[in-house]
Amino acid sequence: MNSSNKKELKQLAIGAVLFAAAFAAAKLFPSLPWYAVSLIYIVPYLVVGGEILLEAAHGIAGRQFLDENFLMSVASLGAFAIGEQPEAVLVMLLYRLGELLQSIAVGKSRDSVSALINICPESVEVETESGVTEVSPEEVHKGDIFIVRAGGRVPIDGTVIEGSSSVNTAALTGESLPVDVAAGDRVASGSVNTSGVLRVRADCEYEDSTLARMLELIEGAAANKSKSEKFITKFARVYTPVVVGLAVLLAIVPPLFFGADWKEHIYRALNFLVISCPCALVISVPLTFFGGIGAASKNGILVKGSNCFEALNRCGTAVFDKTGTLTKGSFHIARLVPESGVSEAELLKKAAAAEQLSAHPISECVMSAFYGGESGAALPKAENYEEHAGFGVSADIEGKRVRAGNARLMAEAGIAVEVADHASTVIHVSEDGRYLGRLEIEDEVKEGSACAVAELKNDLGIKTVMLSGDRRAIAERIASQLELDGVRAELLPADKVSALEELIAGAEKGRTVAYVGDGINDAPVIARADVGFAMGALGSDAAIEAADIVLTDDDILRVPLAVRISKRTVRIAWQNIVFALAVKLIVLLLGALGYAEMWMAIIADVGVCLAAVLNAMRAMRIPRGRA
Repeated sequence: MNSSNKKELKQLAIGAVLFAAAFAAAKLFPSLPWYAVSLIYIVPYLVVGGEILLEAAHGIAGRQFLDENFLMSVASLGAFAIGEQPEAVLVMLLYRLGELLQSIAVGKSRDSVSALINICPESVEVETESGVTEVSPEEVHKGDIFIVRAGGRVPIDGTVIEGSSSVNTAALTGESLPVDVAAGDRVASGSVNTSGVLRVRADCEYEDSTLARMLELIEGAAANKSKSEKFITKFARVYTPVVVGLAVLLAIVPPLFFGADWKEHIYRALNFLVISCPCALVISVPLTFFGGIGAASKNGILVKGSNCFEALNRCGTAVFDKTGTLTKGSFHIARLVPESGVSEAELLKKAAAAEQLSAHPISECVMSAFYGGESGAALPKAENYEEHAGFGVSADIEGKRVRAGNARLMAEAGIAVEVADHASTVIHVSEDGRYLGRLEIEDEVKEGSACAVAELKNDLGIKTVMLSGDRRAIAERIASQLELDGVRAELLPADKVSALEELIAGAEKGRTVAYVGDGINDAPVIARADVGFAMGALGSDAAIEAADIVLTDDDILRVPLAVRISKRTVRIAWQNIVFALAVKLIVLLLGALGYAEMWMAIIADVGVCLAAVLNAMRAMRIPRGRA
């Protein structure tokens, strides 16, 4: 309980004591005139309800007064006017108590998320010419050397230059197991150094760090409202004026046209106003989505807004990239097949020379194989380098044009090649039109891919499809191994967008299509999907910008977990909507017919609101098993 809640509780306790004293005095002196009774009760009323009256007055002055403060003020002052002073104070006391309990519940929910996003150290020890100086993370620049002591958080992404330790990345990825790091290893901002002292060189500015991007995503998530939240906001704007109008009619029409008792119907109208407060809906639904976003963030799933949750809840098809998403993306050369007169070493060197400027995982595989196989290996300079998207690369090496890529790249250059029958990625190499041979490269399926696909299909009823730029034989081998529902192969980046659009067009009505990519070259497809996932993409600006949901690591099992969280969150939100509306309608009817007294009305209102808030807090828990 924070200091504000403690102050409010103290105020309510004083008000309750004063109310008890006023009630006892009124019972001891039953012959007191109505104005004397009103004076006795006005003190506890102002103690517990003074702030509500001021808020209502401010609302009236700002012409935005149709809220719960206005309704409570009108109802309680009306009770005073018709001689129901004890009920007026009791109603205000119960309302404030309900508000306090609700504030405590909401505070606990928000604190759990605040603890998550409050993971940036306030200061950093930076090495300077004059010694070690403490500065804020924003003052650290790329290339600066800073120190992270045991128990401290890494403030900015960097590379360890001295020391060894284990770092806990749970705040970023949800993974509780620590990771060992030593000189030469990279550490992500937000990680906790569990032991030892690390000297780290900053690899970027603070605003470009993993931590800064993560906090920006979490803090900005509230801006993107779901359809449920927008519905509640619009509903409250229409609902409140309507119930005020109905209350006026309830107070006037029966006495004026049917000879009913004025006092009785004014009392019923005041009850009607108290019951009509829509706070349970207005507060609990946004809180539900906020809780779901917090639960996801705790597990390394950064959701850009509750609208993304609502779209994911309706997901009918999950589309996956292959390399780096379903497969490890850490390729290895299975076979070198040089042409006659060309050695394996020469074939590998020519391929590496052409690929040396590319950041593609296959290029990195070729480079790793070359440097790992030759002691003191060196490559000639690549000039006039070109990257042919979906085909391969070409460059001038020692005055000769070397091409490394698929059969289509060779065909463009008029070079005939043999297409391998087995299911592996083939890199053909040529030099000035002469075919040198091929590299057969294979990738492995990630450990969690089969489990993630099975969970999506069998537990969540989601169709699974893979889109790949690889040869059909390779893609079909992976699809068969994972038991995917569909596969499209040999797609260029633009073809992937077209294939995804076909899946969206063919989706069942009301169902969405999600795309999961590794964030390297999938930004256009991620952006086009109804729900775009970027995996392990905190280092990719394009992926973060395009994705609706960012997974802080490459654990594909977080995809079905995100779906479960979205389903649970949306289900809880609609439970609150249906429950609150049903109880409201029942009690409104009872109040209009005279079967509910004002204190019963306020208990119903506060009770519904509190129950809805407590239900909303369930969204903070991580769902397990079936959704």
